[in-house]
Amino acid sequence: MALTLFHVDWCPDCRVVRQKLADLGLHYESVIVPDSRSMRTQVHDVSGQYYVPVLKDGDLVLTETEDILAYLDKRSSAAGPEAGAAAEFQSQARTTPETLDKDDDHPSCRIN
Repeated sequence: MALTLFHVDWCPDCRVVRQKLADLGLHYESVIVPDSRSMRTQVHDVSGQYYVPVLKDGDLVLTETEDILAYLDKRSSAAGPEAGAAAEFQSQARTTPETLDKDDDHPSCRIN
């Protein structure tokens, strides 16, 4: 499965995830999204929300930094990328996209 990370450069949570990927030597597609949440259509299409970081691994979509880090640890400790680490994690992508709220035009990740 190919990893894709949706992120912005300045977000502290995104930085932590990128560092974990580097530390583990995992290759991934880096998708830098706009600062304004309402412009993050790629993130919304994948996860049903506008916050970053978002990690996609095949059909699995993770939106919480702690879960992303735990998944990467589990995935890298498995016998290989296909070894089933995803079976322990459920996708956090929303099945019904939410509408924008008043804060969604502000450039921020989850840490404000």
